[in-house]
Amino acid sequence: MILCIDCGNTRLKWGLRSGSGWAFTGTLPTADAATIRSCLPAAVPIERAIGCIVASSKVCAAIEAALPFTLTWIKASDTQCGVTSRYDTPAQLGADRWAALIGARGFHENACVVVSAGTATTIDLLDAAGVFQGGLIIPGVDLMRSALASNTARLPHASGRYQPLPRSTQDAITSGAICATLGAIDRMFSSIAQEPGALCILSGGSAETLSNEIALPHLRIDNLALEGLARIATEMNPAR
Repeated sequence: MILCIDCGNTRLKWGLRSGSGWAFTGTLPTADAATIRSCLPAAVPIERAIGCIVASSKVCAAIEAALPFTLTWIKASDTQCGVTSRYDTPAQLGADRWAALIGARGFHENACVVVSAGTATTIDLLDAAGVFQGGLIIPGVDLMRSALASNTARLPHASGRYQPLPRSTQDAITSGAICATLGAIDRMFSSIAQEPGALCILSGGSAETLSNEIALPHLRIDNLALEGLARIATEMNPAR
């Protein structure tokens, strides 16, 4: 099996790939990344491991030290798995964004906006030819809410609900964060809205929240970066 690891700022997601599907998946807090070995099924043979990481070098080292086999960390490149990058310096694109774009291309061959909604939310445009045209990075929904609580005197860390016309401070903060994110997605999507089969692909911890309110044609895919890592691993060694 192939072990795929997507280590973000808050959560580490992992999956064991067998053929075209996931035999096992799991998550743990990034702060507990050093315990990754204990999360994996003991009796399952792991042939190779691949990952992407945006957390610190200390976390990276802790994961490597915990595993009894070599882990290959990917980096973004000019082209891979049918995706081509137009980033000014392709190698500077976050490895998690690159993996998510490759994952999205595996599910959808028309133009799409790829949204990874975690601690930060990335909103990336992939055209019908598989060319990454560029994207946005904004604070994630929870980060927007916590920023208001941390940097204002009287606004709470809101736990309200989304409302089209909020009538409480809690709902106003939560709804504002969601609407700000949806507005950024809509703005990016407008450039491909008239293309056949254009779609918004949602992934990440806040994907369900956004999926409930988004008006655009969309598809929610859990662990999109892991899907991309599995495609990269197959391309690197197609015989296995």
